[in-house]
Amino acid sequence: MNYKFFTKNKTTTPQNQLIPGREAEMIQGRSGGWMFDAGIWQMLRRCLLVGTAQSTYYAGKQELTEDFVAVVNQAVAENPSRVAEEILYASDGRAINNSAPILALVLLSMGEQPEAKQAFGEIFPQVVRTGSHFYEWLNYTKSLRGFGKVVREAGKTWLSREDVKGLAYQLLKYQQRQGFTHRDALRLFHVKPPTENHRQLFEWVVRGWEELPTDIPSQALAQIWWYEWLKRNPSQTHEAILQGRLTHEMAAPVGNMDKQAWQLLFQEMPIGAMLRNLGSLTELGVLRADESANLQRVEGVLNNKEHLRKGRIHPIDVLKALKTYESGGRLGRSKKTWIPIPRIVDILEKAVELSFDVVEPTGKVFMHAVDVSGSMGSLVADMGLSCCEIATTMALVTAKAEKNYMIRGFATEFRELNITAKDSFSSAVRKASNQNFGGTDASVAYDWMIKNKFKADVVCFWTDSESWAGYKHPSQALKEYRKKVNPDVKAVYVTLTPYRITLVDPQDPLSWDLAGFDPGTPRIIQMLATGEL
Repeated sequence: MNYKFFTKNKTTTPQNQLIPGREAEMIQGRSGGWMFDAGIWQMLRRCLLVGTAQSTYYAGKQELTEDFVAVVNQAVAENPSRVAEEILYASDGRAINNSAPILALVLLSMGEQPEAKQAFGEIFPQVVRTGSHFYEWLNYTKSLRGFGKVVREAGKTWLSREDVKGLAYQLLKYQQRQGFTHRDALRLFHVKPPTENHRQLFEWVVRGWEELPTDIPSQALAQIWWYEWLKRNPSQTHEAILQGRLTHEMAAPVGNMDKQAWQLLFQEMPIGAMLRNLGSLTELGVLRADESANLQRVEGVLNNKEHLRKGRIHPIDVLKALKTYESGGRLGRSKKTWIPIPRIVDILEKAVELSFDVVEPTGKVFMHAVDVSGSMGSLVADMGLSCCEIATTMALVTAKAEKNYMIRGFATEFRELNITAKDSFSSAVRKASNQNFGGTDASVAYDWMIKNKFKADVVCFWTDSESWAGYKHPSQALKEYRKKVNPDVKAVYVTLTPYRITLVDPQDPLSWDLAGFDPGTPRIIQMLATGEL
């Protein structure tokens, strides 16, 4: 026997140990494995895009949100203008919902520097766009900081905007949320009406209309007039919807809603409402396989990339709608049931693909390594979708844009998922959802590629980054792959949870860490592959 095993130069380190010489750059994940520290800015973006209001496999939502708040506060103290840019980036249709950007907006307003408060005021109207957002902001503000000067100024500006018609729409559509009414907001901010239209609108908010004006006061208040007319004439719901262009949120609480009423609402239904109501519209018979005109409208709205972008429809919202609609009412909050229409399923499949940002094939060879370990079975936010299902969808979108690719799953082995670009998103999700078990070892992907001499130009990992079960770190396995197979391979790690860990070696110029759930991620991966970035 001899001690060669001990004296030889070691090139690997078990993932539950620190890499010698790199200790200062590493932190321990919640799984016990040691990974590189992603830093506050990478974590800020992840938290804004992914959110922390839902527990993950390794951490509860309270712990995650406390980490989020600490990171925002640290970032605000360091660079409030950059925090404002990150909030805007996430809020512009990239976050799975607007709640995390609104919470960060409140924390930005609490920054001690004048620059923080100035940045808050500048981005406020771009983040708080709807009445629902406004109420959510009020709720967080009341709980976290109170209503000081900077907050009162933002509230006054929002409630006295120049577009009175748009303001009236928001005040009518969202009359109360989160424990607040518009009457509460007007009294809280002591808003003085800048025009006669504002005065009449605020009077309606505070007092209502005991008597309906004989004529519509102004074009800006037309929807409110028709809403009040419908309250007094519920049997005339069809006319009120048609003449007043009322939404279902306005008409349903006060009108008599039958199939024809929903048909009229459908004709003008915005893209977000349409996506949420496909099941109800099918149950009511508004959407039928033999109603080609209505199906054409669904296709015209949901399969239009510009409509999806303007409506800030996140791909995960479309994927959730697809999964819910296909279930016929077995999933989701709705108590209704329906028989799914195949054409609508096809339209939703196409909408998922269109809602991501991809271009023509790059010609590069891609290996997509989807984390299928036990921790990826956790649900994301209120989407009713697991981390693994979303990861599979994003990998498939990227694969569908390319000709040369492979999609495999990793846990403590690198297994075949039998997913190809010919799969629908529904079938791919089903294949991946049955795989979640075992520990996590991202290095097995490189081991498999070395063994099979698979020469990839880009390796994409879709993961929560909690890799802990291997005898070597993924960064060490990547070095071995470059030495034995392809020295120029690029590695992209898409982290799908709001943790501060990363599998990317900060000294590696050919590895990148991207925050999950960004619709632009597939396009960014393509640009990294071709050297555009």
